[in-house]
Amino acid sequence: MNADKIYLVGYMAVGKSTVARALAPRLGWEMHDIDDLVEVRERRTIGDIFAREGEQYFRTIEREMLRLIAPLRRSVIATGGGTFADSENRQSINADGLSVWLDVPFDEVLTRLPADPRRPLSGDRAAMERLYLARRPAYQQAHVRIDAYGRPVPAIVEEIVAVLEGLPADGLIVD
Repeated sequence: MNADKIYLVGYMAVGKSTVARALAPRLGWEMHDIDDLVEVRERRTIGDIFAREGEQYFRTIEREMLRLIAPLRRSVIATGGGTFADSENRQSINADGLSVWLDVPFDEVLTRLPADPRRPLSGDRAAMERLYLARRPAYQQAHVRIDAYGRPVPAIVEEIVAVLEGLPADGLIVD
């Protein structure tokens, strides 16, 4: 694991993109959002991709975007909600950089989700909750868990910076 790249992982609407936009300049690094990269490559929204091509097609493109950004260093990456749930992606992310899980309770996620066609999996509350619970074991495999519930973005950023500064020179987390 390299300490010169941070991947923010977690369920949809936990603040991965928002935290990445604040963290990258704090570190003097670049910021990349996997969902944005997919939309640029495909020249359409994620909602449209899901509607026309399906989730499997989207996940294939998402994995391709991860491979394309792998050589980048000194970068903060906001992943999609399902990116880290995929075992191949999770293995790549954990080998390539520091994975940071932004953990927010499901009820809070619901308050953060407006009707948004960019979030094709957010339409059915019961299905969302099942997905949330199903993905938690994957998120628990991140290097670091940050409780992001009710906390301002600058506090979350500073906690991540403190974790990064506390890593040994080789970047490995030692218990």
